[in-house]
Amino acid sequence: MDFFMIVSLLGGLALFLYGMTMLGDGLEKLSGGRLEQTLERLTNTTWKGVLLGALVTGAIQSSSATTVIVVGLVNARMLKLRQAIGIIMGANIGTTVTAHILRLSDLESENFFLQLLKPDTLAPVVGIIGILLVMAAKKQKYKNIGEILLGFCILFTGMFGMEDAVSPLSSSPVFADLFASLQNPILGVLVGAGVTAIIQSSSASVGILQALSSTGLITWSAAVPIILGQNIGTCITPVLASIGASKSAKRTAAVHVSFNIIGTALFLTGIFVMQAVMPLPFWNDAIDKGGIANFHTVFNVTVTCLLLPFTRQLEALVYKLIPEAHSGEDAADDPAIALDDRLLASPGLAIQHCRDAVLTMGRIARKNYAASIALLDQYNAKAAELIREREDTLDRLEDRLGNYMLKIPQDNLSDQDGATLSSLLHIVSEFERIGDYSINVVEHAESLESSGAEFSPQAKLELATIGAAVQEAVDMAVGCFEKKDEALAESIEPLEEVVDRMQQTLKDRHIDRLRAGQCTVDAAFPFVDSLAALERISDHCSNVAVYMLGYLRGIDEVDRHAYIMELHSGRVDRYNTLYSRYSEKYYDKIRAEAARA
Repeated sequence: MDFFMIVSLLGGLALFLYGMTMLGDGLEKLSGGRLEQTLERLTNTTWKGVLLGALVTGAIQSSSATTVIVVGLVNARMLKLRQAIGIIMGANIGTTVTAHILRLSDLESENFFLQLLKPDTLAPVVGIIGILLVMAAKKQKYKNIGEILLGFCILFTGMFGMEDAVSPLSSSPVFADLFASLQNPILGVLVGAGVTAIIQSSSASVGILQALSSTGLITWSAAVPIILGQNIGTCITPVLASIGASKSAKRTAAVHVSFNIIGTALFLTGIFVMQAVMPLPFWNDAIDKGGIANFHTVFNVTVTCLLLPFTRQLEALVYKLIPEAHSGEDAADDPAIALDDRLLASPGLAIQHCRDAVLTMGRIARKNYAASIALLDQYNAKAAELIREREDTLDRLEDRLGNYMLKIPQDNLSDQDGATLSSLLHIVSEFERIGDYSINVVEHAESLESSGAEFSPQAKLELATIGAAVQEAVDMAVGCFEKKDEALAESIEPLEEVVDRMQQTLKDRHIDRLRAGQCTVDAAFPFVDSLAALERISDHCSNVAVYMLGYLRGIDEVDRHAYIMELHSGRVDRYNTLYSRYSEKYYDKIRAEAARA
């Protein structure tokens, strides 16, 4: 091969890889992460795992990508190793789809529709449709379909480029001698594994082999060991992805390696035993694209069927290869562990895990609020310590979430995922601020405790009433986020307005008690400052509601000031009804108690 032939071959490979990436990214955007979320949720049996692994890999055109996602899910403790084994087996089957698509170029027929299916005709057609959709479509869904079609076109254009580059080799004695030397099966396996490890895609390396088969110089005896080696070489990506991950994630990568090495050894042994006993008549014949695709599929399906009953033994093997840590390093209970960088390969799935982490923050903030308000009635040092520990978790989660969400690739997001990410970036800080103000309440309770002062029975009743109102607001904020409930979100602002009114009324009333000598200064400041903290917590609950309403109504950026002004104008019947209901439930209660006092 001369310099220009090598450049043409590498250029074709570049287009092939880019087309495959574009095809997979388009499918990822179109699915919005649903394919990968299905992996996470519907793998309660090994057979289901195999099926789902095959389907997802067939869609995203990469067993390496699927396995990297699985490594991330295991590292995030969303999947168990047993579930991951089935998915990995299925991924090996799904990755053979690309080879079957590429074999279409060998179709020979005068039938119009069959000729239309030939890639040299179909690729330009889908490319034209794809570019029209990308440039002219208004909806993102159709633009994503256009990207899928363009990826298909570019993939075949790269394939044609590789075939054209290697076509002169059909008359090259050097090239013929090179593949004759690969009759040694071990050497063939090593070559297949090495090339695949370098480009990190078995689909691409099989595509290269299919392009080379157009020369007519590659025999079955040379191709079979190379294909077997390609299945081993594709393991390099999940192995790299598992570096620095948990023991379970490393075992997941080890399952992929072990499965393919065992399968290759079994298949290679079986073929050559068969060849020695009853020689295969086609063994020294030239192999074509269809033969390569068929063998690739037969190998992966056969090995999966052979090893599927031995998943327990495969699991035991990787536990021996990577034994349990004695230090308990895998036992850490960190709510942020699900934010695994390996999941960034699937933005839709990464966003779903971010949402789960934000919901965790909301629940922690709710728990901290309830515990902090209880300290104003009866202080407990141990409870205060637990609240601070949970606040540290909230702070870590906010920091981790903020950094993680900024790393999510924006160009791979569907409109829905983009809107979800935007709302999460806002809401995560609101839940964190609820936690901060809960700590302020703890500090006011500690101040009261250290001074030896006590609230009067009237002050305690007032704090309990406004505290219950704010508790309901916090519950609704977490609930509307968890359930994506628009009606619940709409209920928060009228309650927040009642809390504002209560806070001002109780503050004025307490100042009157202080002037009348019915309350000490040591108790006055913790009371007033606690009221302010509770009012701020209800404000942040209202903010969560506004962001959720914007998200649920498909509004990019809600003008909070305009929204509040509209509600307070008196023209919104639902708001007026809810405001009256909450006033009667909470405000009228403190007013009635004041009248009795």
